[in-house]
Amino acid sequence: MKNRNIDFSMVLASTVHDMKNSLGMLLNSLDELRMENEDKLNDSSKFNTLQYEAERIHNDLVQLLGIYRLGENNLSAHIEEHFVPDFLSDHIARHTPLLKGLGIDWCIEAEDINGFFDADLLTGALNNTINNAIRYTKARIRLTAAKRDGYLVIGVEDDGEGYPDNMQHTGTFSFKSLDFNTGSTSLGLFFVSAIADLHSEGARTGYIKLHNGGPFGGGVFEIWLP
Repeated sequence: MKNRNIDFSMVLASTVHDMKNSLGMLLNSLDELRMENEDKLNDSSKFNTLQYEAERIHNDLVQLLGIYRLGENNLSAHIEEHFVPDFLSDHIARHTPLLKGLGIDWCIEAEDINGFFDADLLTGALNNTINNAIRYTKARIRLTAAKRDGYLVIGVEDDGEGYPDNMQHTGTFSFKSLDFNTGSTSLGLFFVSAIADLHSEGARTGYIKLHNGGPFGGGVFEIWLP
């Protein structure tokens, strides 16, 4: 029998990339459909669920591609300067139709500061975090940004029940620490933590912090970038 030497990981990555692009087109179509039928669809729980789940799958595929590139040592941060309030405003705009449809209030409280980061990578990280906040919030989400201890700290807060004790964490996640038997692998947190770690300045590297509290009393996610 002929040995075809198929690189299955490459095939899988290519397939995931195509699926991600198709879902991106689907999400754009859902946004347009909502705008064209705003009166009917904004209060449709079925449509909101469809849009949320499509966004969640899209984020999962972005994570898979990122983790594949990490494993291939082919993922790096291209650092540029960005005005943080504008970055957060542009970012939350893509989630606004779904937030409105679900009746979730949101706000941005960001200092007028510039930050140095890879916008594409940070977008992937925030998409994951905001999607998670949408899932667990009761009615409110807040994005924050400030300079602390020489780091740019971007936060996503909600008014849900907060993180359980075993998920509250400061630092970086190790792939070896993921538990695939519990049904909740924290793969998204590993992905976001890896993105933070790609940002470095001298001996300092980025990291994430998960805790509870803040003005809403729910979960608080923070990504610290040097």
